[in-house]
Amino acid sequence: MKTNSLIIISTAFLLLSCGKSKGDYDASGSFEATEVLVSAQANGQLLTFNVSEGQRVKAGETLGIIDTVQLALKRKQLLASMGAVDSRRYDVSLQIASLREQIVKQQTELARFQNLLKQNAATQKQVDDIASSIDVLQKQLAAQTSMLNNANRSVSGESAALQIQVEQIDDLLRKSLVSSPIDGTVLTKYAEAGELAAQGRALFKVADMDNIFLRAYITADQLTQLKLGDTVRVFADFGEGDTREYAGNITWIADKAEFTPKTIQTRDERANLVYAVKVAVKNDGYLKTGMYGELRTKN
Repeated sequence: MKTNSLIIISTAFLLLSCGKSKGDYDASGSFEATEVLVSAQANGQLLTFNVSEGQRVKAGETLGIIDTVQLALKRKQLLASMGAVDSRRYDVSLQIASLREQIVKQQTELARFQNLLKQNAATQKQVDDIASSIDVLQKQLAAQTSMLNNANRSVSGESAALQIQVEQIDDLLRKSLVSSPIDGTVLTKYAEAGELAAQGRALFKVADMDNIFLRAYITADQLTQLKLGDTVRVFADFGEGDTREYAGNITWIADKAEFTPKTIQTRDERANLVYAVKVAVKNDGYLKTGMYGELRTKN
């Protein structure tokens, strides 16, 4: 009789514990991180590739170099062409200096003959001839200035086109440097130094493991109790009853319902449609993607 009493008490305690566990959370889900698949942006051999799985990397840090010899040679060729084109540029002021001097000289002569004409020491024809000569020189000056400026504009156009090509090469050279776009941890490595990299080929996958998310699912009646920015309690499941609590913030709520994923439990077991939410959690180093977690909206 005493034994039967102990069994009944133990069974009741277990049922009470299970019932409490079921209602102890508002939503459940798994942890995920922002992942970026880094691909090659240039073609060529991977000369260096200093990446290993689990390595922490900084955004913009050079992790590998794709062969750039042909690009460097092409850049030198373009710079040499720019130098040759610029050598054809005219110094307009130097080219028209002679005509300007002739005009000044003729203007001086015109003034002198105009004074002589007043003294009846020169004829009107002499004055008119000098004035006509000045007019011709000025037209020659205008024509030559226009021709030289047009030639220089043509040179500038060629030089600008070459400069654009140099900038394109510089862009390709920058893309030959392999780097991560975010601070994070390397999850998977897909290439090794010495292999041939092709544009678009995946090289490694990196994830921001410092700022992790719990993707959980809530029912429609819970939707009215949550809003973006709310602070909630997140519990990470480390297995064998070991859990760790974190503070989280609601950063995203789905605008459409979906059928409850098979691996997810909800507070209302009868719910067929649920809404996904994302809760931002600061990782202390223990959280990993794929781990199971629970969400509680109340203390």
